[in-house]
Amino acid sequence: MVNLAPLEWLQTLADATRVRLLLMLEQQELSVSELCGIVQLPQSTVSRHLKVLSADGWIVNRREGTNQLYRIEAEAWEPARTGLWSWLRQQADTPTTGLDRQRLVQVLAQRSRSETFFSSTAEQWDKLRTELFGQHLDSYVLAASLPSDSVVAELGCGSAPLSHLVAPYVRQVFAVDNSAAMLAAAKQRLGGLKNVRIELSSLAELKWKDDSLDLAWLVLVLPYLTEPVCVLKEASRVLKGDASIVLLDLLPHERSAYRQEMGHVRLGVSREELTGWLCAANLSLKRYCQLPPDPQAKGPALFLAVAVCA
Repeated sequence: MVNLAPLEWLQTLADATRVRLLLMLEQQELSVSELCGIVQLPQSTVSRHLKVLSADGWIVNRREGTNQLYRIEAEAWEPARTGLWSWLRQQADTPTTGLDRQRLVQVLAQRSRSETFFSSTAEQWDKLRTELFGQHLDSYVLAASLPSDSVVAELGCGSAPLSHLVAPYVRQVFAVDNSAAMLAAAKQRLGGLKNVRIELSSLAELKWKDDSLDLAWLVLVLPYLTEPVCVLKEASRVLKGDASIVLLDLLPHERSAYRQEMGHVRLGVSREELTGWLCAANLSLKRYCQLPPDPQAKGPALFLAVAVCA
């Protein structure tokens, strides 16, 4: 007699969301609400997928208070099921599942905070700290950590938030953009700070001498550049020999509406693509990391990179 169970397993695991849920439940017993936060889907959708996984023997659940907790009991699986899952797990390492893992860490940290008095106290302190002193306290601390004789530049500054932040703590700030409208907003924000120079210029044709800058930032600019290598070459020219350029931008995504809504010419930048641009611009990648997801953010995932002159 033919065993039809593996065919049913394949049908169950053909859905990417169910695979994402299994990857999380393999690591930790989780509630429906926690899973919703991790995979960023509504409760009705997550519950439907959990029902399918449970019916097909992939997960078990138990009640704890008002919560249903789900988990995998892999030790009870037959060898064929174990082998299928082992193979599929190796194919499931994607940017999406990577973000799921990061959100799992955050969910478990939040759970831990709520389980102990000390963590509860810390949570109250964070809230009180923000209420008393504002959300930007740590930003000012980091800005004041820059060497006081630094000459820095915000390339593609827009309304110049970084220039405004660091100006009181460094010798000279350049805020550069090719949009007159953006620079008008920057002038209003900067309020006549004497050590900030606002310049209307193409990022590929900067007006400064070689080896002028101690640090440069390029934040959320790469998606707008038709020739990023030219811009990075120009940044390399004006950086001092031991200086860095810090880049923060979008990872590859599928939000094609950004082309029309925001004028993006590319949908994010991969690490490989960035490395190639930097190499062509005589820069080398020193550090690279994907930023942890912000629960309040609605945009694509971000990366942060630091490059130095090669």
